[in-house]
Amino acid sequence: MDWITGELWLVVLVIPLAILAYSLKILREYERGVVFLLGRFWKVKGPGLIIVVPVIQAMVRVDLRMRVLDVPSQDIISRDNVSAKVNAVVYFRVIDSQKAVIQVENFMVATSQLAQTTLRSVLGQHELDEMLAERDKLNADIQRILDQQTEAWGIKVINVEIKQVDIGETMIRAIARQAEAERNRRAKVIDAEGEEQAAEKFLAAARILASSPQALQIRYLTTLQTIATDRTNTIVFPFPMELMKSFLPVRDGDGGGS
Repeated sequence: MDWITGELWLVVLVIPLAILAYSLKILREYERGVVFLLGRFWKVKGPGLIIVVPVIQAMVRVDLRMRVLDVPSQDIISRDNVSAKVNAVVYFRVIDSQKAVIQVENFMVATSQLAQTTLRSVLGQHELDEMLAERDKLNADIQRILDQQTEAWGIKVINVEIKQVDIGETMIRAIARQAEAERNRRAKVIDAEGEEQAAEKFLAAARILASSPQALQIRYLTTLQTIATDRTNTIVFPFPMELMKSFLPVRDGDGGGS
């Protein structure tokens, strides 16, 4: 009889201790516990040591740290009808534990699906050149749309980054030809601008030489000196009589009649 009584007291002591141990929950600094009382939301607890009464209370643990969501490659058709595969990464965190548990069944899956559809929708409104050259603007647009949609779930989208835009080999060759044509166009424009500037300088020099015979003679002598330094060829050139007169002495009878 005493043995049965001892076993009974042992059971009486163990059961409350087991219930107490099961009721104690430890939440880390980055965790919160959404507690329900008889199926209804009661409060958000944590961090630290909390007590959840078995049977009548239940707790859902929520992680508040930054999460990184890898958005798989999506088939995109740009506004200029170019097919591409685009993947991205989304950075977000839970800012309202109550909404993250009550308003959506699985906020990770919901955010992932929303990110995929938003990526296709936003990039489909832009041309391929904009996807390649204006990623910062597209990232900001996607982040803003996602943040507006996930606010009701207690989610804050911190950043969105488009990682890679893959296009077909045919389009890669077409882009290379387009870039080469653009470089050729710029080279021709630069050559034309150089010819225009040179023509303006030549015209200005011609006006100066035409207005001053002495300047024309100096230019003629400079040209002769330049030609004389080349000994590989024999060059025959005219010598203007007007230039010769400047080297001849002036006679007394010059300037009069015959």
